[in-house]
Amino acid sequence: MRLGIDLGGTKIEIVALADDGRELLRRRIATPQGEYLATVMAVVGLIETSEVELGQRGTVGIGIPGAESQQTGLIKNANSTCLIGQPLKRDLQALLQREVRLANDANCFALSEAIDGSGRDAEIVFGIILGTGVGGGIVAHRQVLLGANAIAGEWGHNPLPAIDVEDLPMPHCYCGRQGCIEAYLSGPALAIDHTRHTGDSLDAATIEQRSADGDSACEATLQRYEERLGRALAGVINILDPQVIVLGGGLSNMQRLYRNLPARCAPHVFSDAMYTRFLPPTHGDSSGVRGAAWLWD
Repeated sequence: MRLGIDLGGTKIEIVALADDGRELLRRRIATPQGEYLATVMAVVGLIETSEVELGQRGTVGIGIPGAESQQTGLIKNANSTCLIGQPLKRDLQALLQREVRLANDANCFALSEAIDGSGRDAEIVFGIILGTGVGGGIVAHRQVLLGANAIAGEWGHNPLPAIDVEDLPMPHCYCGRQGCIEAYLSGPALAIDHTRHTGDSLDAATIEQRSADGDSACEATLQRYEERLGRALAGVINILDPQVIVLGGGLSNMQRLYRNLPARCAPHVFSDAMYTRFLPPTHGDSSGVRGAAWLWD
């Protein structure tokens, strides 16, 4: 049995998978806010109660909104800041008395979709998160690519390519830089761009709905977003050349992206034709927790 944990900023989710991928159990609890020790104990408690309920012990994989430093073993780059600088893997292994495998949550999302999701038939899958932030994970031949610095797939903190006047002034990113892809393509960034052009404060879902109802200003906002997303993903395609890009996060629910992205990317891809497919996740917003379980594939 494989146990997967998605350790998010607002919720902790567990899934138990049988060896053939069948889901045996799923639970969610609220994440203790800003408390590292309470978060660790919540994870341990969720695993122990699940194992008691199922009557068996499982392997443990955990997806986190950050990465484990290759140098120190401590957590870095985490949106859940209480994890930063903490020996999360060591602490969990000591309490659970077994090996624990950690991975970035976007890597887990990509792995889930590569194993038995939308990218199951692809050699290279790039899984992206378009939500509160912009993340990414790379899976090649069913294996997550970690990288020398444990940041493989972090396309959101590259500069947006081919900046033009519509993209100025370059927005500030929480990482301390300006002009990051995340600062243009996250859900909050989409809303900020709309406000800057129209003066109206609307969230992404409302902008999409109003565009569908014929609102020209909302349609213009989405066209700017898609054009920027096309440029950004073309840069990824030029380097990775994946067969499949799976879109995750809240903005991936915009069905127009799957229709419009090929034409937005193609002019910037270094090829006479582009065969990369853009697909929604088979397992929806729960895909990452399944990928954490598959860290033991």
